[in-house]
Amino acid sequence: MLLEAFPPQDRGKAMGFWALGIVVAPIMGPVLGGWLTDNYSWRWVFYINIPVGVASIVMTKMYIFDPPYLRAETRKIDYWGIGMLAVGIGALQIVLDKGQEEDWFSSSLITTLAIVSAVTLVALIVHLLQTDEPVVDLRVFKARSYAVGVFLMTVVGFVLYGSMVLLPIMLQTLLAYPPMQAGIAMAPRGIGSFFMMPITGLMTGRFDPRKLLTVGLLVGGLTLFWLSRLSLQAGYWDIFWPQLIQGVGMSLLFVPLTTVSMDPIPREKMGNATSLFNLMRNIGGSIGIATTGTMLARHSQATTVTLGANVTPYDPASQTMLAQMQAAFMASGADATTAASRAYVALAGLVRRQATMVSFVGIFELMAIMFVSLVPLVLLMKRPAQRAAPGAAH
Repeated sequence: MLLEAFPPQDRGKAMGFWALGIVVAPIMGPVLGGWLTDNYSWRWVFYINIPVGVASIVMTKMYIFDPPYLRAETRKIDYWGIGMLAVGIGALQIVLDKGQEEDWFSSSLITTLAIVSAVTLVALIVHLLQTDEPVVDLRVFKARSYAVGVFLMTVVGFVLYGSMVLLPIMLQTLLAYPPMQAGIAMAPRGIGSFFMMPITGLMTGRFDPRKLLTVGLLVGGLTLFWLSRLSLQAGYWDIFWPQLIQGVGMSLLFVPLTTVSMDPIPREKMGNATSLFNLMRNIGGSIGIATTGTMLARHSQATTVTLGANVTPYDPASQTMLAQMQAAFMASGADATTAASRAYVALAGLVRRQATMVSFVGIFELMAIMFVSLVPLVLLMKRPAQRAAPGAAH
């Protein structure tokens, strides 16, 4: 709606100020979720969406209206397209959400849903390309900047959602943060975006958005490399600074990417193009969450085996550590046999913690490489045709 309401030279500015509302979520969401979990139940993190959703529906009915050219259209409803879209995306979402829990394709449910999703989505693409009035018009991908922009947004969703899920898990499971404190530790990303987003909107009207997009990708990659250097001794400020700067990078990424991607799209196709744009971001996010969760579980197991192979009765360092742990348990009142048993358990736990940390930082490093590798694709995008004059940008 913003892209339709504002001329091309003012879209970046409008979206920058509009995005101020969006960046409140990364600041308040984790903190509020942590507080609800600590004081009530994790279920309230979901229940709280009910009044917000009702308020959104009411306000939409009161204040949001279709533009005249859409109200004048009389289009047929593509029931087949809607049905296949719902089945294909729905099955894919269940596969991604439940895959790791069900051990992926060893589960008949996951295998069946994966086949249903693949067949349905292929049939949907064929249907959309052949029908005259499809529910989703794939012809917008003929615009090179838009096609590249959708791919970039899909990968950005993969990295962004994947990292947003990993970090609180790391804080709570390895660094012993309670839910409330983990939420506070996640807030700096939103703070960085909050202050930088309106500035980015103004700069989008003055500079080539592709340059801002490149800087955003490089900053995002740098901060993920930064997070990949964390250890079990990391403190609050070791988490704070990379997230704050990552928030700045995200603000330099989203507004320019949307502006450049949507520039070649005609106004009457804008709603269709933005829906595809956001759909692919969400699918990328779902794939990112599923992939990082699977990688974390499996890489942690493999790393535990690798590290554990060096912890043997014949290793002097292992003998020394085991003796110290046994002595500590005996000093706390345990007998020799119990202390030895507890020492073995504690040593195994230490190995698992280190292996899990290795897995976390390895995934962060992989996502950093993905971010940086996207930079050359920006060169494939065309410079927006209309840019603000100095007076209009002021």
